[in-house]
Amino acid sequence: MAKPLTRRHALRTGAAAAAASLLVTPVLATPDERAEAIRAFAGGAEIRDGRVKLDLPPLVENGNAAPLGVEVDSPMTDADHVRRIAVFNERNPQPNVVTAAFGPRSGRASLGTRIRLATSQRITAVAEMSDGTYWSASADVIVTLAACVEG
Repeated sequence: MAKPLTRRHALRTGAAAAAASLLVTPVLATPDERAEAIRAFAGGAEIRDGRVKLDLPPLVENGNAAPLGVEVDSPMTDADHVRRIAVFNERNPQPNVVTAAFGPRSGRASLGTRIRLATSQRITAVAEMSDGTYWSASADVIVTLAACVEG
């Protein structure tokens, strides 16, 4: 015969469950997953360094809202323009941060936003050009107060 549930037993069980939830580590993407997401974005094409400027502070005090800027050197004409810019990370739950579409009428290939960062990591921006080439830039960022963690 089962013992009746007492208030003391319920509190003890609840406290043990709360302590166990603190020990759960968040599921974070890995550098390999970031590299695979970048390969998928580029369709396996060669990605060259250059033409992309990534503006991200090297030290972020609060990972809940890190400022991020991406600018691509392009005349933005019908013959030569940026089609897409994508930003990838290696330590957040998902390796894709954002993908933005552009065209010759965009005027400038520039993207500005704030992102959440789970921990210190490398951020990579990749630009797809109208001629089918891909260009990138990366930056390392140190985060003192983490965000974006899932248990």
